[in-house]
Amino acid sequence: MKRHTVMDSPYGPLHLVADDGVLCGLYMTDHRHRPPLETFGDRDPGVFTEAEEQLGAYFEGELTEFTLELRLPGTPFQRSVWDQLTRIPYGETRSYGELAAALGNPGASRAVGLANGRNPVSIVVPCHRVIGAGGDLTGYGGGVARKRRLLDFERGSALF
Repeated sequence: MKRHTVMDSPYGPLHLVADDGVLCGLYMTDHRHRPPLETFGDRDPGVFTEAEEQLGAYFEGELTEFTLELRLPGTPFQRSVWDQLTRIPYGETRSYGELAAALGNPGASRAVGLANGRNPVSIVVPCHRVIGAGGDLTGYGGGVARKRRLLDFERGSALF
């Protein structure tokens, strides 16, 4: 059964969604590819204590790697991309091509980009750490401005 809550953050409200108590969604306001709010279930902040604590520690600069249990709905390829995203160290970036190569399919950078854009758990699964081959900040579900702020924050050049 799905439940949700809304958490304040330096990026505006974050919509957290859980399925049977396991985090399955984290969406920003105006998030591209966000499911309709009515699919998030009843509002129940009680199931999000650990997620809110870890996100709070992240925003305070005290946490660099999340340890939350996740339930990520997606195709096997999407889940393999999202798994690779969790391997990008805090404060670092990788290109879509580098992720495709890490998956053993160097020609799949476009498919990696599409899967990256469908990541249902932003920030926790750090899709903001993926950039274009030339270092460009390409699209981000929460908007390129938020992506820049997240990257600057992780690199220590911006604090909240």
